[in-house]
Amino acid sequence: MSVIGEIRVASGDFELGQILTVEGGASIELESLVPIADAAVPLFWIHDRARESFVESVQEHPAVNEIKRVDVFEDKTLFTLDWDVNQDHLFGGMQEYDGQLLSAIGTPEEWEFEIRFPTHDALSSFTSHCKEAQISLEIVRVYNPTEPDVGPWYGLTDPQREAIELAVEMGYYDIPRGCTTKEVADELGISDQAVTERLRRAIVSLVSYTLVPMKSEG
Repeated sequence: MSVIGEIRVASGDFELGQILTVEGGASIELESLVPIADAAVPLFWIHDRARESFVESVQEHPAVNEIKRVDVFEDKTLFTLDWDVNQDHLFGGMQEYDGQLLSAIGTPEEWEFEIRFPTHDALSSFTSHCKEAQISLEIVRVYNPTEPDVGPWYGLTDPQREAIELAVEMGYYDIPRGCTTKEVADELGISDQAVTERLRRAIVSLVSYTLVPMKSEG
């Protein structure tokens, strides 16, 4: 039975975190890993306009083959990165133990990952692999998305549940929208970006605990 682990890793403890160095209030959100030949190319957003210095510093890293802008918006930029994943022990461990990366958010200090493993043993082997590679890894939460008795909140953390309930109450999902994420953020006393991420993770958890198990059973 599969298991999902939420983990934190210091940005300097794995190669991709060292490559994608951001400063100040900027953050990185991994959109997906695009398979190309035998490699997986990250597609990621940089929140707060990415400066030329970011692109230059990434290109200077010896493991990087190429970084490309895909889309540019007022507050974020979408990039692809072609780099030698074989030198990254964190991603190497995911591949070795059949981990499926569900989400990843990076800041100057740390990254937060959600990773699905086929079994608890696979997750345990992955954490042992990281320890041997001297990667400081903190397990935030471990849960099984297919357990029938997951409880009333379907894997939502308290902050996620609070954010999505408030968004529904304020009409964020109405057509037309009754509020913006900034207005929800103001009510919660957090940033617009943090609200957006909590809502996204809340939806992922709800789908993982409901639609995904139903699909696998059918």
